Amino acid sequence: MIPRELAWSILTEFTKSDSLRKHARAVEASMRTYAAKYGEDPDTWGAAGTLHDFDYEMHPRAPHHPVKGAEILLARGVPQRIVYAVLAHADYSGMPRVSLLDRALYACDELSGFVHAVALVRPGRTITGLEPPSVRKKLKDKAFARTVNRDDVYRGAAELGVDLDAHIAFVIGALTAVAPDIGLARA
Repeated sequence: MIPRELAWSILTEFTKSDSLRKHARAVEASMRTYAAKYGEDPDTWGAAGTLHDFDYEMHPRAPHHPVKGAEILLARGVPQRIVYAVLAHADYSGMPRVSLLDRALYACDELSGFVHAVALVRPGRTITGLEPPSVRKKLKDKAFARTVNRDDVYRGAAELGVDLDAHIAFVIGALTAVAPDIGLARA
């Protein structure tokens, strides 16, 4: 287990961008919510969400991200299962996603970012009332949030064993709970 404060401290030490910090918070919220659903430890799952991209500003390109970051996390005493999940969230790392934690992090990463982006372009920048069909429609628009890998979104839900619409609704719910923290309003 790793306390939330320690994970956040590591993130903020290495990540100065407000948008990356908000992304980390969004993925953390999705992971904590899935941990509750699956009866897992929310601090462990939340830390994986918080730390998955902590090294991105230093190492924005493969294969350095997240491999170099994993070395830092291990040196800081972050538990191996969290470090492994961070490595496995990048397809190119060669680390297969073997645990539920690994699969959940992969499933939550791209989708949390995408749902956040969809909410940001809604009137009032609100997530309240956002529905899976609206997110699916935006997924088809390749020009919208073009850095989000759509294949990762679909594969993430499949690997987690959840219906994509249910996964989208679940992530919307998780992000709604932290909306002010990630720059979104609740109507």
